[in-house]
Amino acid sequence: MTPRRAAVIGHPVGHSLSPVLHRAAYAALGLPHTYEAIDVPDGGAPGLLAGLDAGWLGLSVTMPHKHAVLEAADVVEPLARTVGAANTVLVTASGPHRLLVAANTDVHGAAEALREVRPAGTPPARTAVVLGAGGTAAAVLAALAELGVTTPVVCVRSQARAAGLLQAAHRMGVDVTLRRFDHAADLIADADLVVQTAVAGAADPVAAELATVLGERRLRPGQTLLDVIYDPWPTALAAVWSGAGGAVAPGSLMLLHQAAEQVRLMTGLPAPVDAMRAALEAATRA
Repeated sequence: MTPRRAAVIGHPVGHSLSPVLHRAAYAALGLPHTYEAIDVPDGGAPGLLAGLDAGWLGLSVTMPHKHAVLEAADVVEPLARTVGAANTVLVTASGPHRLLVAANTDVHGAAEALREVRPAGTPPARTAVVLGAGGTAAAVLAALAELGVTTPVVCVRSQARAAGLLQAAHRMGVDVTLRRFDHAADLIADADLVVQTAVAGAADPVAAELATVLGERRLRPGQTLLDVIYDPWPTALAAVWSGAGGAVAPGSLMLLHQAAEQVRLMTGLPAPVDAMRAALEAATRA
């Protein structure tokens, strides 16, 4: 088999755990491919994509390039178009030509992370609260819809900044209710699913307020939090949530499952999730 290249692009990208995950997958599958991290400044993604040839498997895409690659790709998969962001570029062949296909595996990652930690036998989720309206939130809305929740509440600091998220929700057929971020604690205390998508530290005041709201009260079995942050871990919100008996999915679990889906798409083989999980756990313990 001819070795091919893959990489994660972003700015900054030095902290990315994607190389750990993908290299572990290639080793477990016995593939000769390579995977690297490439720091690409804002605005540089189209130029990089233009230089990809058949020697490439594809790219993992992180901020700030998830929107730019939609325009630079030859083909955009429907889910990525609906979400309005792509975290994956596949290099495929069409006769003598190469095609760049933009895809989104963040949706898969969020849905699988929630499925994995939610206790077996728990009734289907009916209510969900999302904290933040940034780049990850649209993928989370699609994941929640996949899990059967199509009327989520989204807590935002600025409604004006939620315009893009509302447009994505409309494309998905999801009916979003916007609430202020400082009302979040009361809302999440009763939600079946909570997904925290804001930057590290942004939800710390919510965590403090939640501790007050809950007092000695325990969360219901099945109440589940996904916090997309994985460093530092645990976050303040995750600590309060787990302390009250709730199930918690760390951001590293979403990262694992979105990367596993990327491996499947790039190689055509089932991803070795256990090997990838072991490599991720070793890296985050270091």
